[in-house]
Amino acid sequence: MIATVLDFGVGNVHSLTRGLLSLGLSIEVTDNPREALASELLVLPGVGAFSAAARQLAPVREELRAALADGLPCLAICLGMQLLFHGSEEGQGKGIGLIGGCSTRLTGDRVPHMGWNTVATASPLLSDSQPMYFAHSYACRPNDPSAVGGWTDCDGDRFPALVQTARTTGVQFHPEKSGEAGRAFLRTWIKEVERCA
Repeated sequence: MIATVLDFGVGNVHSLTRGLLSLGLSIEVTDNPREALASELLVLPGVGAFSAAARQLAPVREELRAALADGLPCLAICLGMQLLFHGSEEGQGKGIGLIGGCSTRLTGDRVPHMGWNTVATASPLLSDSQPMYFAHSYACRPNDPSAVGGWTDCDGDRFPALVQTARTTGVQFHPEKSGEAGRAFLRTWIKEVERCA
């Protein structure tokens, strides 16, 4: 299976691609969102600024939302997860709008939130209370919490750590920085994608 990583051009996607390669996926990296639309499996990585990424996606936003809603498998990490929503306080531009809601700045004393947090979840993709690594200043605020598959908390600010809709999975944490727990999550996610193929 070939995974296409959409490079937003402002961060190093090397650790993510290396992690996916080690689990048996073939990887293509592109900065062209139209090429990403033609992928077997799409990865929206977690490094970058919302406005710049939204501008990059703007020419194919409607097509991308339709493809994801129709079942294009997608893993969206950190910024990638925030792009699944309608918009963000971080900057101008529209997200994909696959999930209703937007991202707002974290309200706790520690911003950015960087470090390990446990995720409360019933999702088969992740063990309940599993610590994962987070690095972000904004969090998704869904209009309807039914898409949320896992929650975490930072200084009393509770926010989604995992969302799922159609065959799209979004995670606020960074699996590529979460050691063996992150590898286990990616391995389980890949198996689930293959099972549904």
